[in-house]
Amino acid sequence: MKINLCGVRGSIPTTAPENQIYGGQTSCTLVSEDDDLLVLDAGSGIQAFNNKDISRHKRVDVLLTHLHLDHIQGLGFFRPLFIPDMDVHIWGPSSTQSLHSRISRYLSPPLFPVLIRDLPCKLTLHEVGNSSFEIGHFNIQSSYVIHPGPTLGYRVKGNESVFTYIPDHEPALGKSGIIKNTKWTSGFDIALDADLIYHDGQYTDKEYSGRRGWGHSGIGDVMQFAAIAGVKHLLIGHHDPVRTDSQLTEIEAALKKSNAFTFDYEFAIEGKQFDLL
Repeated sequence: MKINLCGVRGSIPTTAPENQIYGGQTSCTLVSEDDDLLVLDAGSGIQAFNNKDISRHKRVDVLLTHLHLDHIQGLGFFRPLFIPDMDVHIWGPSSTQSLHSRISRYLSPPLFPVLIRDLPCKLTLHEVGNSSFEIGHFNIQSSYVIHPGPTLGYRVKGNESVFTYIPDHEPALGKSGIIKNTKWTSGFDIALDADLIYHDGQYTDKEYSGRRGWGHSGIGDVMQFAAIAGVKHLLIGHHDPVRTDSQLTEIEAALKKSNAFTFDYEFAIEGKQFDLL
């Protein structure tokens, strides 16, 4: 299984010179194995997909964690939507309104010039919650996680490996932080023993204390969550848009200096690829 990080920035794209190492595009990750291809979230990072040769693919699946703008702002520029007869499937969280209705609010004027009904592709929308389903040979588990509005995390199982994707998540929201009883820990079921996990870590612990309830994690809580779930390799992402490369490097260095965790971990970098055996 190949994992390509196309966008690891949170909230809004950044293009400043001091944001070039870790990247400035918002949430999007490509997962591929054999001939099956998944696009996790449709932030501005989805532009990287448009540069790929997909001529041998007749179907592509987009799995949306939620519909905040930084996770769907690239959807209207997703090239397969404009390829006649391309089989495009969009998966997203169930809510009180249909997924079609919610996406149509973005893919329509005044926010976007092209109506969803006018797209030439073969478009199918799927609403999921705490669900299990298959796409090609991938077995996928979706689970609601703590974040404002209906939000999912995804567990993708391939031939030999598991990748978990939870880009927006606040598992420590509560009176006493992360609940140690894993039965009640948000996201635990899809993170358990994952070979690789991409997880929200937008704030330092000091910053998080003043941002509780905003839907994102302090880095210390991310480390605890990964340890509880027994993950093998943690990618910390959804970087704050005001965070410079030097600041991210400094925070990561301080974290590694503590050397308190046995699993592999690193800050996510746009454009980096991971091959899971």
